Amino acid sequence: MRKLTIQELNRHSVEDFKNTEKFPLCVVLDNVRSLHNVGAAFRTCDAFAVQKLWLGGITGRPPHRDITKTALGSTESVPWEHAPNVPALVQQLKQEGWQVVAVEQTNQSILLPEFRPVAGKPLALVFGNEVFGVDDEVLAVCDAAVEIPQFGTKHSLNVSVTVGVVLWDAVSKLTTFSHSA
Repeated sequence: MRKLTIQELNRHSVEDFKNTEKFPLCVVLDNVRSLHNVGAAFRTCDAFAVQKLWLGGITGRPPHRDITKTALGSTESVPWEHAPNVPALVQQLKQEGWQVVAVEQTNQSILLPEFRPVAGKPLALVFGNEVFGVDDEVLAVCDAAVEIPQFGTKHSLNVSVTVGVVLWDAVSKLTTFSHSA
């Protein structure tokens, strides 16, 4: 076994990546305060060929050195937009045909392994603030909530870790890994 070289990884240029087919996924960050978490979300959205990253409420926006530090250039490859009012954004996404799912521990949340996206509908995933989670007003307009099963004492993961876990799960359910991204 050996590590692959940069050439063997066949990385897309930013321009080529912008023109590749994306998964029918978008990510909504609801008042995420850590700029490092925002940068990590950009990088993860790039890795999983997400259509768009929405930066909601107080969530920081590029350009900022703390976002750039963890994004490693993905602020240039991932389409993003600021949405000051996240409940209104969720309503807009639903009107456009998206299934909108909060990633939150609720009395009605579905365990992530059991969750199945609605066939034929694009999936918008909402991730909340590091302390307060997804805002109650946002939860009220989401179609569903999912949570990652956890077995330790904390019952919480850093939001950037959660974005990675949930996007991996979504992509694995949407594809048989034949996607060209």
